[in-house]
Amino acid sequence: MKVSSKLLSITNHHEYLDLVTDGAKFRIYLLDENIIRIRGTFDDDFAPEESYALVKTAWADATDDLIGDERQRVTPIAVELTETADGYTVSNGRYTLEIHAEPFYFEIKDQNGVTVHKDLVKRSFVQDDLGRRFHYSAMGDHDKFYGFGEKSGKLNKFKRRMRMHNTDSLGWNAAKSDPLYKMIPFYIDFNTTTNIASGLYYNNTHDSVFDMDCEHSNYWLRYSYFQCDGGDLDVFFIGGPTIKQVVEHYTDLTGKSAMMPLPSLGYMGSTMFYTELDQDADQAILDFIDTCKKNGIPCDGFFLSSGYTSGKDGKRYVFNWNKKRFPDPQKFVAELKKRGALLAPNIKPGMLVTHPLADEFMEKDAYIKTPDGQGSQVDQYWGGDAHFVDFTNPHGRDAWEQKMTEALLSIGITSIWNDNNEYEINDTQAVVDAEGQKSTIGALKPIMPTMMAKAAKDAINRYDATVRPYLVNRAGFAGIQRYAQTWAGDNYTSWTNVKYNIPTILGMGLSGVANQGCDIGGFDGPLPEPELFVRWVQNGIFQPRFSIHSCNNDNTVTEPWTYPAYTKYIRAAIQLRYSLVPYLYSLLYEASTKGSPIMRPLVYEFQDDPQVAEESFEFMLGASLLVANVVDKGQTAKSVYLPAGVDWLDLKTSQYYTGGQTITIPVDLGSIPMFLKAGSIVPQSKGLMNLHNDVIDKLDVLIEPSRDAEFVVYEDDGVTNNYRQGETLETTIKTTATADGVVIDFSRVGQYQTQVKTMALAVCCPKIAPLSVDLADQSLPRYLNAAKFADAAEGWYFDGESRQVQIKYANPEVAGYAVKVNFSVKDLISI
Repeated sequence: MKVSSKLLSITNHHEYLDLVTDGAKFRIYLLDENIIRIRGTFDDDFAPEESYALVKTAWADATDDLIGDERQRVTPIAVELTETADGYTVSNGRYTLEIHAEPFYFEIKDQNGVTVHKDLVKRSFVQDDLGRRFHYSAMGDHDKFYGFGEKSGKLNKFKRRMRMHNTDSLGWNAAKSDPLYKMIPFYIDFNTTTNIASGLYYNNTHDSVFDMDCEHSNYWLRYSYFQCDGGDLDVFFIGGPTIKQVVEHYTDLTGKSAMMPLPSLGYMGSTMFYTELDQDADQAILDFIDTCKKNGIPCDGFFLSSGYTSGKDGKRYVFNWNKKRFPDPQKFVAELKKRGALLAPNIKPGMLVTHPLADEFMEKDAYIKTPDGQGSQVDQYWGGDAHFVDFTNPHGRDAWEQKMTEALLSIGITSIWNDNNEYEINDTQAVVDAEGQKSTIGALKPIMPTMMAKAAKDAINRYDATVRPYLVNRAGFAGIQRYAQTWAGDNYTSWTNVKYNIPTILGMGLSGVANQGCDIGGFDGPLPEPELFVRWVQNGIFQPRFSIHSCNNDNTVTEPWTYPAYTKYIRAAIQLRYSLVPYLYSLLYEASTKGSPIMRPLVYEFQDDPQVAEESFEFMLGASLLVANVVDKGQTAKSVYLPAGVDWLDLKTSQYYTGGQTITIPVDLGSIPMFLKAGSIVPQSKGLMNLHNDVIDKLDVLIEPSRDAEFVVYEDDGVTNNYRQGETLETTIKTTATADGVVIDFSRVGQYQTQVKTMALAVCCPKIAPLSVDLADQSLPRYLNAAKFADAAEGWYFDGESRQVQIKYANPEVAGYAVKVNFSVKDLISI
């Protein structure tokens, strides 16, 4: 065993600091004013820099040629070393790193001298006799721990021990199962005593464990630890002090979420059942799309399960179309496009040894190799023994891209579903190329699915540079958000899972993956009962990835019309989802620029309210909408906690509530409890049925003006990469209270020509109806008759039931304008 207990030497290289202890060596970078890197190794020397996750570095890296177009190379803050009574300090301007000499440990303090991280004294960095490396952190009595990527259970992971390991977790339990498909060794430490948040990211792709005060020892008081099977203890401290800032700074380091095409926000149909039909699976899928339309259910695509690749032996052979089920794939894709539906085919990186292309890939040096580097590794896979494509090898990526292009891209497919890519190879010493550095699968396993996603992105863009790829991944590592939308694999049909899938998604959002979802209705298990199915859809419509996906074990198919008497609830929920698309797309843009989650835990938006630190099931959609879905069986009343410091509007009853209280509301099977935060702006477009074919030519903007508010509505063409060349439009809507009312300012920046022709504002007026409404200093006509207002091209009408003033007008073709709502009282009696 090796323990770093004493500092032996320190050397200032100005761009970084080298430390030698009696245990490990350390290298410290002040990457910027929010991020401090502490890299520790128990080996004789540091390994070459090689990270597929980092997009912000201050050093040369072996992956620079591969992901250099994504990576920002910065000059670190110069190290100024100050000697103290018991060691040294360095500062990046916002945080001071204290290096204690004996006993050796690190401590980080903010500008106010508050400790935001402290190693466990006398037990900070350890290597045990098995070669495992540990980093121990001290903790207080009021720490909450969020993030950790894709995890089960409640939002706060205090008292949890969690394994970082990619695995195919069929039928997982959202309350208890661990590990799952993705591996993101990052967490947020929120100290509720100081109200300060900070984060730790461990840049290590070996299997690892987090223990958050689950283990106890009377000699060491309270602590948490990170344990990895190999590699460096490469720790990045991420500063706050808010949870929002920690997430933003973490995604500065590992990347923002990809800007997916607009139709990716639509409903995606999917089931394994159709692709397992003996023949004419293509007609079954086309009929599914047609049936959605007949039922008034919007739909924008279909995830094509792997049965389309089945060979005569029934096994999956990637890139091999089953012509009995899909006699003319190109015609099938074209027919779907006519209906406004994309096709996202399932592809898998395990090449069964009986695959017709198995030898060709071997000849192209595309596979992970045996530990001696001489042969191609073989291991168990779905369907039998298989080789595995090495996505850290340019030969593997090239071979994969060639076949993807021939089988899929050439027939008009632009969306790819990367599945079964956990790389569960038993021999951890199997050799991977690692961009020529040579490593083992045990060291880089979670990188394979991430690079599989990058390979698909690059293949699509090389085939057609104008196309914006839509990629979906099941597995991945930190940084997967740069390439793919993700989903939490093959969940089981149960009330437990519909409820606990919520904190799974919220935790992913706090881990940098803003675009995530879970299979709606449950993938594994029986057909969901009617009430469960309705509630699952009502919850699922708020998830960035929205797909009803099933592989039921009772010979059934979960479809929106499975229960005809309940289809009206399914239809209403999905139509609500589509009405929110302008809001969701703007939130996706925010995720792509700031790293903000789309679905957000309450503590993300209301960190100052101690009542929300443990809340796992209510959530915010963006900053404006609180969603409190009914996720328990048989409920007729729902208790909802409304965060303190702001008022809330019940969107069903138009009743206002003061924040900081728990209310109870009646619910029925059609209820989707939503509350609008006072001082909010939510852009919508009512009546959308298809995001491929429908033009968003009307923008419905819900405004609660009792507090000043601001929101940026983002627009682009939704399908091409022209947004990268500046063909975007950002419309900032801002409300400001005045002495006699409220001013709603619109200001536009960007080159994209909006398709919006009509603006429709719904402005909340809880106390008084307007006296007048002006557009660009011109008075709009008032209508007292709702029917006449509906027929009018412009004007305003006060709806007494909703207590909203409805305002509509032609969208002005100007860079900026204002709408003024006057709430002065007209005296009808005095003369």
